[in-house]
Amino acid sequence: MALTVSPLAPEKFPDMPPIAGVTLSSVAAGVRYKGRTDLFLAELAPGTSVAGALTKSLTASAPVEWCRANLAEGQARAVLVNSGNANAFTGKKGYEAAVLTAEAAGKAIGCPASEVFLASTGVIGELLPAAKVVEAIPALRQGLKPGSWAESAKAIMTTDTFPKGATRQTRIGDVPVTINGICKGSGMIAPDMATMLGFVFTDAAIPPAILQEILTRAVDRSFNCITVDSDTSTSDTVLLFATGNAAHLPIESAKDSHLRDFRAALEDMLTDMAIQIVRDGEGAQKLVTIDVTGAASARAARRIGLAIANSPLVKTAIAGEDANWGRIVMAVGKSGEWADRDRLSISIGGVEVAKEGAAVDGYDETPVVAHMKTRDIAIEVDVGVGRGRSRVWTCDLTHGYIDINGSYRS
Repeated sequence: MALTVSPLAPEKFPDMPPIAGVTLSSVAAGVRYKGRTDLFLAELAPGTSVAGALTKSLTASAPVEWCRANLAEGQARAVLVNSGNANAFTGKKGYEAAVLTAEAAGKAIGCPASEVFLASTGVIGELLPAAKVVEAIPALRQGLKPGSWAESAKAIMTTDTFPKGATRQTRIGDVPVTINGICKGSGMIAPDMATMLGFVFTDAAIPPAILQEILTRAVDRSFNCITVDSDTSTSDTVLLFATGNAAHLPIESAKDSHLRDFRAALEDMLTDMAIQIVRDGEGAQKLVTIDVTGAASARAARRIGLAIANSPLVKTAIAGEDANWGRIVMAVGKSGEWADRDRLSISIGGVEVAKEGAAVDGYDETPVVAHMKTRDIAIEVDVGVGRGRSRVWTCDLTHGYIDINGSYRS
């Protein structure tokens, strides 16, 4: 089915500069879709470091298992990604298909297959047509160029309605460094490491173990704080590649003071990308930001926030522009985390609706109803037991979600 661009989409794809040591290409390989690109390749400079965050799903895809097996070496020369077919729940033949594509890309580039990282997204339970991917690799290699970010982002879309990308300029010490990222995600989105496909590139020179430590923290504070529908994919993958082309001082620790700006820029960029995924949630009409304070810990605050964010009753109330804050009370109570009923406070759109376990005296719903009609909904909850806080993002749940997923394979 043809999908209308989300009303929450950014005005345009960002202007993303080339990164030294990275070239990109995309082609229409016919993996599933017709008349659109569905295969993306990035070739990376020799010596590129790689770090990754992979789904915790026990039914993980063959490409996820391939990446898991090769991340320990910390070296990458390419990433090859297809859309339309997840190559998940495909058994031994699915893994063999992944190996075939990695070997073909490695042969074309001149590197071991283990340095080719893979990702697939699309329908689960169908074997990847590896021959189509292998056949397309020469054209991919021939089309490699430095600045094809938007084209690459389009090639990895499934039910996405717009390509997603972000860029940041930062410094390591006194040396300028660039970070670029593309990602995809719209449905089957729930926080369990990454909940999407994301590929991030930088010209920084950072050893793999340090890169992994930085990425793990940044993912936990960005992609692990979003949800569209509470469903974690079999294919979730975030890969961070550092080509080493920036001539800054050697980095010996993730806590190196020279990395302060880089760490902040990476987390900010990943948060930008994560929110773009929520903005493109299947059928979404509203972006919802939920701030939880007063929890026993930051982890408890996140669990409470996600209980609210994943509640179908809360999400449908927001879709219907119904200021039914009782559903938020319900979600806090079911979270399993400590909350003091008689100290609970709730605000919607900056208007306090409940305080100290009861409705605010003289509560006027008029401004809250007006806020519920906007595109950006803000919910604040204080559970009154501690100092833990967290912010999570979600979207409303509309009939569009049913329409998209009811015809996904059609």
